[in-house]
Amino acid sequence: MTPQRFSLAVRLLHWAMAPLLIAMLLIGTGMVTTVSSWHVTLVNLHKPLGVALLVLAVLRLLLRLAGKTPPLPASVPAPIRLAAHASHWLLYGCMLAMPLIGWAMLSAGGFPLPLIAGWPLPPLLAPNLAHYVTLRALHTLLGEAFFLLIIGHIVAGLGHALLLRDGVFDAITLRTRRNRSSS
Repeated sequence: MTPQRFSLAVRLLHWAMAPLLIAMLLIGTGMVTTVSSWHVTLVNLHKPLGVALLVLAVLRLLLRLAGKTPPLPASVPAPIRLAAHASHWLLYGCMLAMPLIGWAMLSAGGFPLPLIAGWPLPPLLAPNLAHYVTLRALHTLLGEAFFLLIIGHIVAGLGHALLLRDGVFDAITLRTRRNRSSS
C-alpha cells in the first residue's frame, strides 16, 4: 500500500533539519562577508553544525531510501512532477556534499575540524593550497545553489499548502489527521 504521508521519522528529521540548514546557510553567508569580531564566532558555529547536519542528512537519506514516498496527486503535470523529484534529489545531494566539501576544504587548508571537546575529525585530504582554493570556491558556489534550492522548496511547499491545497504539504507536516481536518 502506498502511504499518504512520509514516515514520522522522515517528517521529524525534515522539520528538525529545516531551521538548522537555514541557520547554516545564513551563518556561512555572514561568515564570509564580515571582518567584525563575529567572524570567529560564526566559524566556530559553522563547523560543528556542518558535522551534525552531515550525520542527520545521512540518516535522512537512509530513511528515505528504506521507506515509501507518498505519490504526488494526479493533478500535478509531468514537468512539475519531474522538477519536484529532481529538486528533492538535488537537495539531498547538497545536504551531503556541502559538509563533505567543507571538511575536505578544511583538511586541504590544514585546518582541524573539531568534533566534541576539541577532538578533531581525521583529515580527508593532505594539506594542499591549490586543493583548498578549489574546494573553497566549490563550497561557496554549491552553497549559493543550495540557498536557491531551499528557497524554491519553501515557495513550492507554501504553494501546495496555501494555494493548491492538494495534500502534498500535508504529507510532510507534523500535524495529526484530526488537526488537519479542522483547518
